Amino acid sequence: MSKRANKVVIPAAGLGTRFLPATKAMPKEMLPVVDKPAIQYVVEEAVDAGMTDVLMILGRNKNALENHFDRVTELEIALRKKGDKRRLDSVEQPNDLADIHFLRQGDPLGLGHAVLRAKRHVGNEPFAVLLGDDLIDERDSLLVQMLDEQEKRNATIIALMEVPAESISLYGAAAVEATDDPSVVRVTGLVEKPAVEDAPSNLAIIGRYVLRPEVFGVLEHTEPGKGGEIQLTDALQELAADESIAGGVYGVIFDGRRYDTGDRADYIKAIVQLATDREDLGAELKPWLRSFVAGLED
Repeated sequence: MSKRANKVVIPAAGLGTRFLPATKAMPKEMLPVVDKPAIQYVVEEAVDAGMTDVLMILGRNKNALENHFDRVTELEIALRKKGDKRRLDSVEQPNDLADIHFLRQGDPLGLGHAVLRAKRHVGNEPFAVLLGDDLIDERDSLLVQMLDEQEKRNATIIALMEVPAESISLYGAAAVEATDDPSVVRVTGLVEKPAVEDAPSNLAIIGRYVLRPEVFGVLEHTEPGKGGEIQLTDALQELAADESIAGGVYGVIFDGRRYDTGDRADYIKAIVQLATDREDLGAELKPWLRSFVAGLED
């Protein structure tokens, strides 16, 4: 059994062009999902899984992320004077979630390059990579299961999810073999955004990884792939093809609640789903939604 991963890398250097003009001056990771920025959900997921050391890989003009996880003394004083404990708690919570570090990516050379930038911080130990576009419902323990599998198998673990066959070209796709656990498969190959007819399966890679440090050595010689970027999927393909490098690659098949905030329509759906599940909002929103949908049908 290997050491359990405690460090988390969150790549957050993207430009967020699909959400322009909203992301012209505000990082896409700071777009609110109900009343919290998307990035906070991701950090909370890591903390809930027992991870306390977070490294965010940033691009230019992403200072808002650093500010969000820092103290705002004047606001805290004002809320404290008003006796508004609920809002004060919500403002103070991000400050104390974890030990959060920030590092500039520099050249925008893709996800693989962003992960490689974490090499010095991570060192020689397993670590997790969480992408901010994928939010996993707090009621589902995907990351905990992945950490357990990594510790048990001493291998690379990725999260997989079945998607409609016609949608697989939007994702990395995995070729797999069964294991003794029906929720875990051995990954034998990976293809980044394949054509529908070329996809090895309809199991898509979603934005959760638990990696061994050997991935850094692979990324250092991974040539740019699709889009001229260094693809993490290409490095994982090399690890899957040669188990002697880092114990192979295994996939945890996730069938829980995932919210895609990287697409405008799915972002709106995520807000509606999460808001209607909330005790403080659901009772008001559900009857309104029923009435609104009935009006659409008319």
